[in-house]
Amino acid sequence: MKILGIDYGRKKIGLALADTSLGVVEPLLTLPFLGFLKEISGIVSRYEFKKIVIGNPGGLIEKEIFEFGKKIKKETGLEVDFHDETLTTVDAQKVLLQSGKKRKQRQKKEDAIAAALMLESYLEGGVNNV
Repeated sequence: MKILGIDYGRKKIGLALADTSLGVVEPLLTLPFLGFLKEISGIVSRYEFKKIVIGNPGGLIEKEIFEFGKKIKKETGLEVDFHDETLTTVDAQKVLLQSGKKRKQRQKKEDAIAAALMLESYLEGGVNNV
């Protein structure tokens, strides 16, 4: 099954792909927040996703993320789950720093890598998630 991981941000949305049949999770892309909801159906169709997992760090942004999830579910018709993403952006930054890439290159990929880290954590949570 293919699962779309989303790292929600007010400016950028990081996307990752998990294919449970292959045991693969990979960063996909980062898109601007504005216009994302218009693109989500095309992305879901293109990659044949069957489920969506949105990272949720909790705190003040939690309600906003749940509302975003409702919109995604309405737009795509897919099941939407939420998973803790505390510190995934920090971890993504560490991975990118170790890669030796320049700052501009790191910033373009950090949200997609954060989404991949969150999705890996979600899948490691057990078969109840899939």
